[in-house]
Amino acid sequence: MNIPLSSYPRIVIIGGGFGGVSLAKKLSKKEVQVVLLDKNNYHTFQPLLYQVSTGGLEPGSIAYPLRKVLIGYDNFYFRLAEVDNVDPLKKKINTNIGDLSYDYLVVATGSETNFFGNEEIEKNAMSMKSVPQSLNLRSLILENFEQALLTDDYHERDALMNFVIVGGGPTGVELSGALAEIKKGILPKDYPDLDTRRAQINIVQGGDCLLPGFSAQASKKAEDFLEELGVQVWKGVRVTGYNGKTVTTKTDLVFETATVVWAAGVKGAGIKGLDAVDLIAGGNRINVNEFNQVKGHPDIFAIGDIACMVTEDYPRGHPMVAQPAIQQGKLLGENLERLLTQKSMKPFEYIDKGSMATIGRNKAVCDIKGYRFQGVFAWFVWMFVHLFFLIGFRNKMVVFINWVYNYIRFDREARLIIRPFRRDYSQFKD
Repeated sequence: MNIPLSSYPRIVIIGGGFGGVSLAKKLSKKEVQVVLLDKNNYHTFQPLLYQVSTGGLEPGSIAYPLRKVLIGYDNFYFRLAEVDNVDPLKKKINTNIGDLSYDYLVVATGSETNFFGNEEIEKNAMSMKSVPQSLNLRSLILENFEQALLTDDYHERDALMNFVIVGGGPTGVELSGALAEIKKGILPKDYPDLDTRRAQINIVQGGDCLLPGFSAQASKKAEDFLEELGVQVWKGVRVTGYNGKTVTTKTDLVFETATVVWAAGVKGAGIKGLDAVDLIAGGNRINVNEFNQVKGHPDIFAIGDIACMVTEDYPRGHPMVAQPAIQQGKLLGENLERLLTQKSMKPFEYIDKGSMATIGRNKAVCDIKGYRFQGVFAWFVWMFVHLFFLIGFRNKMVVFINWVYNYIRFDREARLIIRPFRRDYSQFKD
């Protein structure tokens, strides 16, 4: 990899997500050599991926070059690489661009969509965990409406304009609300020769409420907001299959649709060499102690979504969201310095800063440190928090200007089919 030898200890970070970037920044002034590896050369602000999928933002406004994060940092190196395997005995990692030894290894690979072993759904449904996946979904949504113009078969047309979002967490709720606003404010203008009133947005939740983990008040209000927007909410319904045309469930409920978005769960993005049975917890996450050390490997750490730190308050590990990753990254930066100076490390204590989700224009729910509020004020708080945590001044300004423009004009200018997502529509004709 052409990483120079150094008298400083080498810390290798796998993953440029919230945890990896937070740790890299914390190590910026330490006497260590840091090597950051990622399969992409950019950091993705995942909470806003749904806005890329629905044409509200361009992908460049929620992505930030990882090399730019490291500018001005001494002894920092970035390599565009996919890690194939970790060899803890030799303290070496194997990648598609070569091998690299380490003194300390930090796994911050994040999470990926969990289809719970259902290969049919995995093959035919859409995911939304990366920029390319979001662009694919955006193209498919627009292509379905273009295809709906070309058919005079009502059944086929309805299937093309029927959207099913599986999963009632923040991702599913926010995407459903965005699609409902597109149906209300944009489709009638873009497709005046199409009866877009027949378009349906369905959100299917296996549990008995939306936004599990939020307060009951926020969950109920989110459901009310969605129903006001015309979204059909199906609770207590578990999806069992999707063959590209028909969604089946454990009930008699069946959907005919060309678009299924799977937002029903995530799992840790595991890595070979650290996948032994005794290392893996539920959700394919790596068991770590209170210092984020991997069991049996004092020189290997895991942070963020991939890490499962079991505590009394979090018996299944911390929530797989941005804040635990950011906080673990910052503390691990301090702990690595303490480890190198032979001081005792500090245990991690998660500070829950609350949960929030937006359902659409002037509609959001927030549970923050005992305060629960919904509506317009919650919507402004949601916008401020997301702008604050975006990386890069340009990105903050671009997103803010887009939001102001979209609010005033009730428009989403980025509804472009840049990279077509081809699918076979013939099955909807029978």
